[in-house]
Amino acid sequence: MSSVNGAKRVMPVQTGIQPALTPLDSRLRGNDTESPAIHRFAALAAALLLAACTTPDLKTPALELPQMTAAAPQGIDRFWTQFNDAQLGALIDEALQNNLDLRAAIARIDEARANLALARAAFFPSLDAELGASRNRISAATEPQFPGTHTSNTFNGGLRASYEVDVWGKYARGRDAAQSTLLASRYAAETVRIALAAQVATAYFTLRANDAELELTRTTLKTRDDNVRLQKQRLDAGVASDYDLKLAQAERAAVAAAIPPVQRAIALSESALAVLVGRSPKYVFSPEIARGTEITAATAPEVPAGLPSDLLARRPDLRQAEAQLAAADARIAEARAQYYPALTLTARFGAESAELSDLLRSPARIWSIGAGLLQPILGINTIGAQVDAATARREQAAIGYRQAVQSALRDVHDALAAHRSARDAFVAQDERRARVAEALRLAELRQKSGYSSYLDVLDAQRNLLDAERARLAALRDRQVALVDLYKALGGGWDPAALISSARR
Repeated sequence: MSSVNGAKRVMPVQTGIQPALTPLDSRLRGNDTESPAIHRFAALAAALLLAACTTPDLKTPALELPQMTAAAPQGIDRFWTQFNDAQLGALIDEALQNNLDLRAAIARIDEARANLALARAAFFPSLDAELGASRNRISAATEPQFPGTHTSNTFNGGLRASYEVDVWGKYARGRDAAQSTLLASRYAAETVRIALAAQVATAYFTLRANDAELELTRTTLKTRDDNVRLQKQRLDAGVASDYDLKLAQAERAAVAAAIPPVQRAIALSESALAVLVGRSPKYVFSPEIARGTEITAATAPEVPAGLPSDLLARRPDLRQAEAQLAAADARIAEARAQYYPALTLTARFGAESAELSDLLRSPARIWSIGAGLLQPILGINTIGAQVDAATARREQAAIGYRQAVQSALRDVHDALAAHRSARDAFVAQDERRARVAEALRLAELRQKSGYSSYLDVLDAQRNLLDAERARLAALRDRQVALVDLYKALGGGWDPAALISSARR
C-alpha cells in the first residue's frame, strides 16, 4: 500500500501473469501401490493451496509526473466562499441538496453498498426452513403385488443449512472488488459535486455579467435619448443640422436593439440555474433567481501558481480510477479462484413421516451432515476465458487511470493558463475603459468649444460603450477562469470527510 496526503492508495496487481495450472487428471495419475490415495489427495490440496496463496508483486502504473510543490489554495474545499457572495453560496448549497444528477450519483452509491452487502453474505451459511407434503402411487403392473394400497403419503419438515468454505479466497476477492466499487462510486459522486458547484458558479457569474450589461445598456439608452432631445433642440434653434439629429436617432436605435439579446441571455441563465439547483418544473419555467453582489464589486481571490503537492489526492476522478483499478485486480483473483475445488458443508435436521400426526414424534426425526468437494474439469476453458476477460478489464482500468492522470494535469495546465490570460485581459480592458472615458470627456469639451463636430462625440460614446461591454466580459471571464482553476485543482469537496464517513 502507498499513501497520498494520508489517504490510502491501492496498489494494483500486475497484469499478464497467468496461474500455472496442471490438469486435474495428470495430477491424479500415479501408481496406487507406490502411494496411498490419501497422500495423493494431500499433495493435490497442498499444490492448490500454494497456487491460490501466491500473489504477484503489487504496483501502480508507472507515470512520469511533473514536480508538485505548491500549496493548495485557501478554502479550496468550499472555494465559492472565497468570492464573498452569500447568494452564490446559497445557490450552490441548494444545488448540492437538490440537483438530480447528484441524486442519481448518490443512488449509485446505494446500489454499490447493496452489492457489497451481497458479497459479504457469501461468508455466512445459508439456513432454510422446509415444509413439504407429497402423495404417491406406485404402479401395480410393475411393482411386486404386496397387500395393501399402492398409494402413500409423505410429510416432512425441518431446517436445511449449507456453507461453502472460502478456502481459495474467491468470496474474499469478490468482497474486495465490491468494496473498491463502492469507494469508486463515492468518488464519482464527489466528482459530480465538484462539477455541479463549478457549473452553478459559472452560470451565476454569467447571469451577473448579463445583469450588469443590461443595466449599462439601459443607462446608455437614456443618454442616447438625451442626445436625441438635445439635437432636436439645437435643430429647432438653428445651430444644428438635420443630419446630426438623424445620427443621434440612429445611435439611439442601435443601443435599443442591443437590449433584447441581453434580456434573452438573462432568461437562459436563470432557467439554467433553476435546473442546476434542482428547482421543480414550475420554477424552471418561471425561474426566480435571487441576486447577490454585483459582478463589478466581486472579489478575485489569489490562487498560488504551480501544482499543489496533494493534487493527485484532491482529484476525486483520479481516486475513482484507482478504486476501479483495485476492483479489477480483485476480479482477476476472484476468477482464478474458480480453478480450485469448492468445499461445501451441508446439514439437515427435521422430521419425516407417512402421517401428518406423526411428524412431531421422536421416531420421525431425521438428520444428516455432509461435506463435498466440487472440482471443475470440463469447465476449465470457460474459467480461463473468464480470467482472460477479467485481465482485459483490468488492463482497461489501468489505461483509464493513465488517461485520468493525463486529463487532470491537462485541466490544471489549461486552467492556470486561462486564469493568467483572463486576469491580464481584465487589467487591460479596465485600463482601456478608463482611457476611452477620458477621451469622451475631452470630445464633449471640444464639441462645446467648437473645435470638433458632433461625430467625434458619437464615436467616443460608441467606443465607451464597447469598452464597458468588453470590461464586463473580461470580468466575467476572470471569475469563470478562477472557478475552472478551483475545479481543476480538485476544489469543492473534503477528502478527509469522505474517508471518515466511509469508515462509519
